[in-house]
Amino acid sequence: MIVRIDDPSDPRIADYRDVRERDLQRGGGFMAEGEVVLRKAIHGRHVLRSLLLAEDRVAALADVIAALPDTVPVHVAPQALMDGVVGFHIHRGVLAYGERAAEPDPDALLAETDLVLVLYGVANTDNMGGVFRNAAAFGVGTVLLDETCCDPLYRKAIRTSVGASLLVPFARTPDPLAALERAGFTAIALSPSGAETLHALKRPGRAALLLGTEGPGLPDAVMTRCRTVSIPMSGGFDSLNLATTSGIALHQLAFG
Repeated sequence: MIVRIDDPSDPRIADYRDVRERDLQRGGGFMAEGEVVLRKAIHGRHVLRSLLLAEDRVAALADVIAALPDTVPVHVAPQALMDGVVGFHIHRGVLAYGERAAEPDPDALLAETDLVLVLYGVANTDNMGGVFRNAAAFGVGTVLLDETCCDPLYRKAIRTSVGASLLVPFARTPDPLAALERAGFTAIALSPSGAETLHALKRPGRAALLLGTEGPGLPDAVMTRCRTVSIPMSGGFDSLNLATTSGIALHQLAFG
């Protein structure tokens, strides 16, 4: 349903007006930005409430608009008006406001997959988004987060993940390892001092890759309960970006 917007104070686009992350979280919503992300979002686990498009993006998104339920309004506005409502230039000209699905039960998610990614203390939204992008690329069925991780549905995390955080199921749990043990997963922790090398690793039947935040890495209390694996590097270098690390390791688990 196309809705033309000519007034920046129009109450029908209040969801987009100077939105802050804490407002989105408090209201149980999220914001998706850009055509590529939108095309993922319409197939994701979460419900889109509305769209806000610049006038020159409507034709390119005709198939997306046609696929939306009639109850989802597609607000169309001049680019300058859209920028004024949001508070900065939306150069992609595409925004969608969505409602978060209820967070699944971790045990139920683990029962449906044999490849899991577990994150501890990941607070950087770029890293979170990059890791989810790799999780989608290499067939991860579930991502478990400890209670100190940032939200995968932060606007920047969604954008960096290219919409993957809207597709890959995730859940928080205070003790991810306990959930893995109940479900019969082998926990594989990455560390520069790992007892095994990644290229020699043969994937267990049910595998969970554990990653910590850049710098501190995984807590010692977690490492002692896991199979530890390292990624050999040249010249004594022992540091990789978290997203890069996840891509290398997940590729090995998916295809090695």
